[in-house]
Amino acid sequence: MLTLHHLGRSQSERIVWLCEELGLDYELKRYQRRADNRLAPPEYKALHPMGTAPILTDGDLVLGESGAICEYLLQTHGDGRLVVKRGEAGFADYLYWFHFANATLQPVVLQVRYLERVDPSDKNVVLQGARERFNRVFSTLEKRLGEAPYLAGAELTAADIMTVFSLTTMRLFKPYDLSPWPNILAYLQRIGARPAYRRAMRKADPDLTPVLGALPE
Repeated sequence: MLTLHHLGRSQSERIVWLCEELGLDYELKRYQRRADNRLAPPEYKALHPMGTAPILTDGDLVLGESGAICEYLLQTHGDGRLVVKRGEAGFADYLYWFHFANATLQPVVLQVRYLERVDPSDKNVVLQGARERFNRVFSTLEKRLGEAPYLAGAELTAADIMTVFSLTTMRLFKPYDLSPWPNILAYLQRIGARPAYRRAMRKADPDLTPVLGALPE
């Protein structure tokens, strides 16, 4: 039995969404963040040596890292769905955007967030450099979503499932305005209309309205 341990308002929502898109039989265990510091509670941290979300258990297997969990589920339960295989059109795009999510997009959002906490002034040259990279990252994403409805092409894939958290729920932690990037906003409306995404968000965080607009509410 697959068990997904979901920390509220975290990257583990990706795995809930993936399970819903694949129609998997899984158990969802929800954990609330601590009120004092918004971090995971001790019982969640005890699940895995890194203590970070998401965590998937499958029999004796305890697996962390959302990218690793995505690949594990796709290879063991995906039956070829939500991936682009070698030799198929869009294979390189699929690989690029799947890894872009955690290698480029999420890190630059976090970098700007942390640097703003240290010194948000215009004198912080490191912050200014990070903001320039932020704009370059989002402009690259905007360009891609003007070329195709989804990151790997015409159909939703795991590359999209890896990416959307940084454009939505992450903005509750680091607010930013998406109005300069209309293709990204249109993409989020397509995502938000998907029944599996809607089910996943209701199950993962029933008190949260998905952050799909230009500004987080």
